[in-house]
Amino acid sequence: MPGLHQLKPSKNSKRDRKRVGRGNGSGTGTFSGRGSKGQKQRGSVPFLFEGGQLPLIKRLPHMRGFTNIFRVESTPVNLETLNDFAAGSDVTIAKLVEAGVVRKKNARVKVLGDGEVTKKLNVSAHAFSKSAKEKIEAAGGTTTIIEVDKADHAKKAKSAK
Repeated sequence: MPGLHQLKPSKNSKRDRKRVGRGNGSGTGTFSGRGSKGQKQRGSVPFLFEGGQLPLIKRLPHMRGFTNIFRVESTPVNLETLNDFAAGSDVTIAKLVEAGVVRKKNARVKVLGDGEVTKKLNVSAHAFSKSAKEKIEAAGGTTTIIEVDKADHAKKAKSAK
């Protein structure tokens, strides 16, 4: 392997700089490759400068979309994770937190229908997908929706502003 003192650029990778204004025979004589007359020939023009017209970048909206202050964040829990619980047991949010499925005890939980339930379970959550509800009830279990206090929800929306 060559040492650092032996390194050199590969063949044809180095080019001589373009020498402009050295006669018409050089290919870049007379106007030096800048065309004739005008701002671009005489001085430097900033990148993306549009001749004093409002630039495209300023004509476009600064930010797109908006933040919905009424959005409700839910922690998803799939059916396959509920199979870890014993048959006939009550699956509550406190038990989901205890099992490490949900991180926060006051989180809203939505049960989604990914996977199959093989046991009879009594599941309590804030929301259920249609398929999750059908699968739990088909296995002989029950689903209970936990109601959220509307006044509490309004407070959170106000503090988000």
